[in-house]
Amino acid sequence: MEKILIINPGSTSTKIAVFHDEELQFEQDVDHNVDELKVFNNVPEQKLFRKNAVLAQMKDHQYSLEDLTMVVGRGGILKPLKAGVYAINDALLHDVENSVYGEHASNLGPMIAFEIAKDYGLPSFIADPVSVDEFTELARLTGLNEIQRKSLDHPLNVRALLKKYCNSNQLSFEKINAVVAHLGGGISVSAIREGKIIDVNNANEGGPFSTNRAGTLPAVELVNMAFQPGANFKDLKNLLLKNAGLISYLGTHNLREVVARIEKNDQEAKEVLSALAYQVAKEIGAMSTIVRKKIQVIILTGGMSHQDRLTSEIIDHIGWIAPVHVEPGSDELEALALAGLRAQRKEEVILTY
Repeated sequence: MEKILIINPGSTSTKIAVFHDEELQFEQDVDHNVDELKVFNNVPEQKLFRKNAVLAQMKDHQYSLEDLTMVVGRGGILKPLKAGVYAINDALLHDVENSVYGEHASNLGPMIAFEIAKDYGLPSFIADPVSVDEFTELARLTGLNEIQRKSLDHPLNVRALLKKYCNSNQLSFEKINAVVAHLGGGISVSAIREGKIIDVNNANEGGPFSTNRAGTLPAVELVNMAFQPGANFKDLKNLLLKNAGLISYLGTHNLREVVARIEKNDQEAKEVLSALAYQVAKEIGAMSTIVRKKIQVIILTGGMSHQDRLTSEIIDHIGWIAPVHVEPGSDELEALALAGLRAQRKEEVILTY
C-alpha cells in the first residue's frame, strides 16, 4: 500500500492531505496570517515556516511520517514541460528556489515535499505543473512578432478530470478529443486533441472575464488607460487581475451573492452573469474549432461550476457542439495523489526535469 503525503501551498494557506492508495485519510487547510507572512522578503524564504506548519498538522492528526512511502507537492511555475509526473531533483529545486520562471506560493510545493521526503529517505514528485506545454506551433503566434503566447493553464485538474471521465466511459485518454472549461478565480478553456492540451487561454491575460480578472480587453483602449496621468504598472496590474470582472461591474467576487441578487430581480446582476456565460461559451466554441476532430465531451469544472444558473446558460449556448459534463469544483489533492500512484505503480513513466 502506498501512503502519500500531499502538499499544496497557496498564497495564504497550505493544503495537505494523506492518502492510502486512492483512499483519503485526512486533509487540512492550514491558514497563514497575513502578518505572519509579511516578515518574509519573498516566497522561498517561507519554506521552513510552511514546512513546520505541515509537520505540526501531521502531529496533530497523530500520523507518523515514518509510515509514508512518498511525498507529492504542487508543481510551481517552471519551464515549459510535457505533461506527467516528475521526480524532484536539483535542477527543479534550483528553478523554484530562485523563482527563475516566476515567484508564486506554489513554488514551495516541491521545496517542502523534497525536504520532508529527504528526511525519511522517500521519493518526492510533482505532477502536471501550470507550465505544462503541449501547444501546437500555430498556437504560439499572437499577431505581434515580439510577443508569443505561453501555455499557462490548470493542467493538473484538467488531466485528472479527463482521465476520470475516460475511465467512467470506457474511453482511451490518449484518444480523447474534448474541451475543458475551468471556471475558477481565473477561467481557462483548454482544447484537447488526443489527450494533449494543444491550446488554452492564459487566465491572467485573456479569455473570459471572471470573478476578479478582466480577460481579453481591447488592446488600444488598454494602452490608452496605461498612459493616463497618474497611471502606474502596479495599480493597473491589480485592476486587471484583482479588481476586474464581477467586482468591476457588481462590487463583489462572490458568485453566490450575484445569483442571490438575480433571484431578487436585480437586472444588472442578471446581465453581467449572462455576459460571463456568453464569454465562456464563445471561448469554448473557439477552442472546439481548432481540435479539428469530433469533440467527444465538453467539461465544465472549477468553483463557479457549482452554480447551476451559470452552467445552464453556458450549456444553452454550446450544448449543440458535444455532450456537456459538469464536474463542480476541483480536487488538486486527489489529482496529485493519483499521479503519484500511477508513477509508483509504473502505469506512467517518471520524467526528469
